Amino acid sequence: MSDWTKSDWRAKPRVQMPEYTDAAALSETEAQLRRYPPLVFAGEARRLKKHLAAAGRGEAFLLQGGDCAESFEQFSADGIRDTFKVMLQMAMVLTFGAKVPVIKVGRMAGQFAKPRSAPTEVVGGVELPSYRGDIINDLAPTPEARRPDPRRMLQAYTQAAATLNLLRAFSTGGFADMSRVHSWTLSYTDSDEAERYREIANRIQDTIDFMRAAGITATTTHEFSTVEFYTSHEALLLEYEEALTRLDSTSGNWLAGSGHMIWIGDRTRQPDGAHVEYARGVLNPIGLKCGPSMTSDDLKRLMATLNPKNEEGRLTLIARFGAGKVGDNLPRLIRTVREEGANVVWTCDAMHGNTIKSSTGYKTRPFESVLREVREFFAVHAAEGTIPGGVHFEMTGQDVTECTGGIHAVTDEDLSDRYHTACDPRLNASQSLELAFLVAEELTKRRHDAPNRAAV
Repeated sequence: MSDWTKSDWRAKPRVQMPEYTDAAALSETEAQLRRYPPLVFAGEARRLKKHLAAAGRGEAFLLQGGDCAESFEQFSADGIRDTFKVMLQMAMVLTFGAKVPVIKVGRMAGQFAKPRSAPTEVVGGVELPSYRGDIINDLAPTPEARRPDPRRMLQAYTQAAATLNLLRAFSTGGFADMSRVHSWTLSYTDSDEAERYREIANRIQDTIDFMRAAGITATTTHEFSTVEFYTSHEALLLEYEEALTRLDSTSGNWLAGSGHMIWIGDRTRQPDGAHVEYARGVLNPIGLKCGPSMTSDDLKRLMATLNPKNEEGRLTLIARFGAGKVGDNLPRLIRTVREEGANVVWTCDAMHGNTIKSSTGYKTRPFESVLREVREFFAVHAAEGTIPGGVHFEMTGQDVTECTGGIHAVTDEDLSDRYHTACDPRLNASQSLELAFLVAEELTKRRHDAPNRAAV
């Protein structure tokens, strides 16, 4: 993009970003990151964009999920593996139900920064700067810990690189081989949903065994033994993003080298703001959170700015309204997209509009509200004749108790048992799998209804 440079965002209004007091440390950190290799590569981002274009046409489906905010302290190979396992299970359920490829995108290897509703918070009766994610400051409730430290970007980069290294090994090294479909089950997902998954796994294994007996060898079933797995995060900390931005020698375009897909949050999507300015210039697929305050005029401006060539797969609109509010907001935005003739992928974030405070004082999300918003999302698209292209969840492979409800009926009183999130509550493995079955049912219904709509 000839009229754009990677530092142009610095001249725009900025929100939800820290004010670093140590200018020398910030400059040194940015210089060091500029010398580091990019975490992802342009060919990968282009391939993801091609897959997302298929999702926009209804020929694939996007499953995007992972941590609300990755933690330095809780970082472990087991944690990465378990979240990867759950996403493989969810993708298998969705593929089986929808009969289309599932695009797997983790909120991983970069989801370190979080927007906050207020600049300060009260902890133990003391007012402190808000915790903004480990890439910016520390969760410990002291003024020193909450002071933004630019050097934390280096630790974030190191953790992201290690995460990507492990994800690539899992994706291509045999762990994701479809013949291992039973081994992806986590030990604590002993429920009706886990039994339903095992039934699907048995049917898949029978099919693979038949193909092998028919002489279809491993060399002709490469796609069964590997998966494509991409990473994504909210591009909130623009100093970090700029430092990892690289020029793609193949196309001459700029790449956000921090992750395959980046998105702009509902709080940072000002059409004339710094975050939109940065995102418009990189070749990566871009996500845009759309909440109840999104106006039709703003959406038109944002689509024109972020995807001026109306490229398929470039822009994913992530609807996040809250249960009971989808019907009041999504139809008008769908009609705006239709009026503009815009190519977008519609996905549903059923988490962020359903956060409440429990009776025991914990921030939580009722699982029934999450399910309801997903159902409403599919119902609106069915009524409008448009394509629901994906889902976006905050989830983990850990056996946490952060969202109430689900098969194991987590209650307000249970939340304290294993409440490990540093920021927003996440679905655990059982709840994630239960949700995958619901989405698969909606996709199956849509597939069966499609011939009838075409015949009318």
